[in-house]
Amino acid sequence: MNIDFHKKFLKSYPKLDIKIRKKFDEKLEIFGKNPFDVCLNNHRLKGKYKVYRSIDVTGDWRAWYKEVNDTVIFVVVNTHINLYK
Repeated sequence: MNIDFHKKFLKSYPKLDIKIRKKFDEKLEIFGKNPFDVCLNNHRLKGKYKVYRSIDVTGDWRAWYKEVNDTVIFVVVNTHINLYK
């Protein structure tokens, strides 16, 4: 499995609080070893977001990704409420 990042993700990531970036990096390392580790709460989204899957970064922060062939592309990381506006 290859992991990549959408340009939207790469643009927003440096603007995140350092604590959130560190937590995402920790979760990404876990994801790379086991995408369905229970601590990630990895799940498919529904409705208009059904092309994405979500993992927990913190209690309120989520990272969305989509799978394209053998590549996982992280698209966005944000708070739960901002993602579902």
